Amino acid sequence: MKLVLTTQYGDIHLLLHHDALISKLKKKLPVKSVINTWGDEIYFELPLKMQLDTGAQDVVEPGTVCFWVEGNSLAIPFGPTPASVGNECRLVSRVNQVGKTISSLSDLSKLEDGDIVEIRELLE
Repeated sequence: MKLVLTTQYGDIHLLLHHDALISKLKKKLPVKSVINTWGDEIYFELPLKMQLDTGAQDVVEPGTVCFWVEGNSLAIPFGPTPASVGNECRLVSRVNQVGKTISSLSDLSKLEDGDIVEIRELLE
């Protein structure tokens, strides 16, 4: 499933591959949320709950789309966070890896706390 995050700076495209998340998210879209930042990570709350996957991790590759279970949020790290060791992308806790960013990661760095994002399915 492809998603579009529409922000005041333009669109950011994501590709999701997590079937359980896709099933729940399709019923809620489109939805608006508020961006939060934590170092080089954005995250925003979604109106759904998920369980933590067995293979959940706290260190991921830049641009990985993650679901942060404790915050009911999608999180997308694109560089170091306050918890990182060196240049790794370390999230605050273990997350489900649910997809990847297919737009330039530099687009994420423009977003700030309080920016509004609209999340919708990209129909091709």
